[in-house]
Amino acid sequence: MIRVLKVVDRVRGTLLLFFCIIGLLFVTPLLAINKSSSHLRIYLDADLTGSKESGRSIEYGIRTALAEVGNVIAGRSVQLVILDHKGNSSRSRSNLERFNSDPNALLVFGGLHSPPLLRNRKFINQHGILTLVPWAAAGPITRGDQSPNWIFRLSIDDAKASAVLVNYAIQKRKFKRPVLLLERTGWGRNNYNNMLKRFKQLGLPSPLVRWFDWSVSGLEVEKILQQVQDYRGDVIIFVGNAPEGKTIFKIVSQIPSKQRPAIVSHWGITGGDFPQVIGATMRSKLDLHFLQTNFSFLNENLSPFAKDVFSKLQALYPKIKGVEDLKAPAGFIHAYDLTKILITAIRASKLSSNIVKARNQLRKSLENITFPVKGLLKTYHRPFTPFTSDKPDAHEALRGEDFVMAHYNQRNAILLDE
Repeated sequence: MIRVLKVVDRVRGTLLLFFCIIGLLFVTPLLAINKSSSHLRIYLDADLTGSKESGRSIEYGIRTALAEVGNVIAGRSVQLVILDHKGNSSRSRSNLERFNSDPNALLVFGGLHSPPLLRNRKFINQHGILTLVPWAAAGPITRGDQSPNWIFRLSIDDAKASAVLVNYAIQKRKFKRPVLLLERTGWGRNNYNNMLKRFKQLGLPSPLVRWFDWSVSGLEVEKILQQVQDYRGDVIIFVGNAPEGKTIFKIVSQIPSKQRPAIVSHWGITGGDFPQVIGATMRSKLDLHFLQTNFSFLNENLSPFAKDVFSKLQALYPKIKGVEDLKAPAGFIHAYDLTKILITAIRASKLSSNIVKARNQLRKSLENITFPVKGLLKTYHRPFTPFTSDKPDAHEALRGEDFVMAHYNQRNAILLDE
């Protein structure tokens, strides 16, 4: 009898253990869902090495906008995850894969460089990785042939900006012998195509074109600039970033003044320590103007709203004593405005606890914001709409009228041209 009772107890124990295991298998996923739904993660995948000022500026813009709502949106806490792709497309792909395996990851902010977004655009759209772009400018980034389109931009768009550069050089400044000096990347090639199209529209012959690689040597630059002088080029239309801009413009400044071409630059040079290296004394030898969007904290009659935003930035980052301390300000301005739009879209949608569904809900919400969102650049009325092939600007928050030319002052701050 005792032996029978022991067997029964052993069976009961085994059954109890079995049901406990089964219970855990069902309960654990539920707990994970509840845990993942309590907070969200926003990723920043940017260059924090070669053009670190741009990446940090974007980070500051995101954090300032999130701080305004206590880092909580629609009852869910928000965390920012910072990843450095160092301007490398393969490393950016690895960062995107890490994002895609995170059950709390809602969206990714991109950085300054266009090539990582161009190279990984298909992967982004195939895997439904909601991507917001506050800097990279290559036109095709937001215009993929896959549906749905998961990439949204609030930044300069080269589909429009390339013409702005050509118009400024040819129509406003009246230069006669332009030279295109372009980085040998997808971004450079995109600008090349757009600029040639604009020259043709103006009834002008194609200009001299020269290409350079990242980390171009001074010796190679000297060869290129000798060709520019032999051509008697009077203006260089430059598409590149700060690292190469520093090398090239330093050598341009050494050309005798009568042969020295003016420079009309894309805004990539503003994403690093360019004004510290090409300082005020050297810049005084250069006729240098570059692309920006139409807002500056140095604007006259700065609005109370903009002053308040800058005060909030200073509260988060006390090392920023004045406007000159905010390096690569476009990153901050665009990221702040884009995060304000994001917050509005999240509040307008009831996000699922399933992160894949939540991303899709948010994508649709971004395309259907129907009330104004106040930002630094402007107040946004329907910033995005559903993307189709016959509506190529649907995921572009800015328009050509938002783009202007600018220059550095003696204190390395960016001033918009009058």
